[in-house]
Formats: sequence, C-alpha cells, structure tokens
Amino acid sequence: MIRKSGYRFSTGQTQSVCPETMLKQMSNAAKNLLRFLGAGGLIMAAAVVLNFVVDPLQLFRPARLFAAMYSQDSRMQDAGLIRGQDFDTVFMGTSLALHFRQSDIDRVLGVHSLKLSLNGSTSVEQNFVLAAALERHPKRVLWEIDDWIFQDAPDIDSNTHLPANFYRGNARGFAEYLFSGAMARESAWILARSIPLIEKPVAWLTTGVLFKFPISRVDDINVLRPGFDVAGTYNAKRAMAAFRHVTDPDRSAYLADGAGYDMRVRNFERDMAGLIAAHPDVTFDIYYPPYSILQWVAMRDASPQTFEQVYNFTAYVSRRLTSFPNVRLYDFREAKDVTHDLNNYADVVHHAYD
Repeated sequence: MIRKSGYRFSTGQTQSVCPETMLKQMSNAAKNLLRFLGAGGLIMAAAVVLNFVVDPLQLFRPARLFAAMYSQDSRMQDAGLIRGQDFDTVFMGTSLALHFRQSDIDRVLGVHSLKLSLNGSTSVEQNFVLAAALERHPKRVLWEIDDWIFQDAPDIDSNTHLPANFYRGNARGFAEYLFSGAMARESAWILARSIPLIEKPVAWLTTGVLFKFPISRVDDINVLRPGFDVAGTYNAKRAMAAFRHVTDPDRSAYLADGAGYDMRVRNFERDMAGLIAAHPDVTFDIYYPPYSILQWVAMRDASPQTFEQVYNFTAYVSRRLTSFPNVRLYDFREAKDVTHDLNNYADVVHHAYD
C-alpha cells in the first residue's frame, strides 16, 4: 500500500477521500437539500395563497375579486354552491332531473333555488349533500327520486368521487382544498381570465377539456347547451332501440339491479325518511319522474320479479311519505300524455326537458 498527498492507494484500486473533502461534499449536499425543500415550500405556499385568494369553489366566500367560474362536476361543485350561493329552495335528483335550469324553477315556482342534482347518485350521496344544504336553512326541498337510488352504496368517506370534507368545512377539507395542485391550476386560469388583455384567448382554452371550471353562470351548470339537437336525441327510434337493448337476455340484468325490496326500504328509511323527520320545518316536494311506458313493459316481460319489487316499494314509499305533514308527493309516471309519447325519450327513462 502506498500513501501519497492525503490519498491512500492499494493494489485493489480502492480510493478514500480525506475528511475535509467529505465534510465539504456533505455541506454542499445539505445546502442543495435545503434549497430544494425551500423551493418546494415556496411553491406550496404560493398554491395555498392562490387558492385562498381566488377560491374557485367559493368555499370561503362568494366570488368578489374575480369572476365566478363553475364546473360540471356536481359532486365537487355542489360543495361550493352550498357555501357560496343564496337560496331558499334546494333541488335534488339524478340525471333524470339534471338538465333543469334554476332560472326556470325560480320563474315557475316563485322561489330562489339551488340545483344540486347528481348524475347517477345514490340515496347515500343525496342525503349527505342535502344535509349540508339544510344547514343553510332553506324553506323547501324539491326532490326527484327514482327506483334505483336506494341501492346499497359505500359510506360517504369511501366515495372517491365526492370530496366529503369540502362539504363538512373542517380543517382537513380546507387543507385538501388549499394544498391542491389541481385546484391551484384552476385558480391560475380563473385569475388569468380576469386580465382584460388575455381574457378571450384564455376563455377559449378553458373549454372544460383542459380545465374543470369553464362555466361562467350558475344557471348553465349541467344543462343542455345552446343549439343542442333535442329532436335528434329524444325520439321514438332511440327509445325503441333502448328497449330492445335492456330486454335482450344478455343484458337484461340491468333491470334486475340487485336492489331488493328489503334493501330499498332500509335505505329509504335511513336516507330519505330520516332526513325528512329531522327537518319538520322544511317543506319537501318529492316526485317520481315520468318513465316511459317502455320501462314498465321491459320489467314486466324481462324481469317480472323486479316489476313486483318496484310496485311494492312504490306502495310502501307512498304510504310513508304521505304520513309526514311536511311532504307533498307527486308521481308523474302516470302522466300518459308524456309516458306514452316515445318522442319524449332518449331511452326508456330519460325524458326531454322542454
């Protein structure tokens, strides 16, 4: 072994570094790590400040500094609507009620409504969102129900599509919101849209494909867009095609959805009857939408057991709901002028809204 100038060499070509050099290298690594952590902290702090100032969901305050923008993602957007809007009436439902405009509800009923419909929602989700809205003390709830919402579903905190803590307004929810990089991106684009020189090109980019907040009016959330081809979407040809699809033996499991009578009753009592009983000072206008006659024919012919369960469940729900003094129940499934005109339907249940 040969020792020379602070280095030690062996025949095995092993090299060691003197203590001074090692300390210097460790010092540089520590400085780089601190710089990295500092830069990361600054980025996170900037995201927090941006999200708080712009507040795209309006969880902290109604939009004032920047023009409000809204998302089609109702499970996320509803949390902000409940906190950021003024209303005396709440409208809840599934995709069968999704496209109604708040302005039409207000005009027809003389109310100041807030639409919270959730596409494909279960009674668990509807109960949770309505409970949050009822904390704002509305006088009235308009509630569209159908036969499929009372299936068993995961508890609300296991629902990855609904940010439950946004609705609760707790520390965890605010932290998830403020530290969200995705939300910071939306905040940055909302901020950019407020700059007059670049407002138009930014608005063109925020179409809902790249960004989640493309809507500038609450009334335009989840409604048919201008120029939508209603006749091409809702017509007898499409309704009959859907009927053949759901009654095909290979696909008719759609009708036997697995939500038996006992399951429906249990979930109804927990999610609907329980909520109504807890708010005796609120008027609940509950309605069944006008399924087409084809839906009943399909169940009768392809899944008679489901037909019987739905019939018995409807009878049970009717008795229970009409026992509440603060409930008014409507069943538009008997509106033959609508249900027997297949040109009103895009499939066997979804009806036109004009």
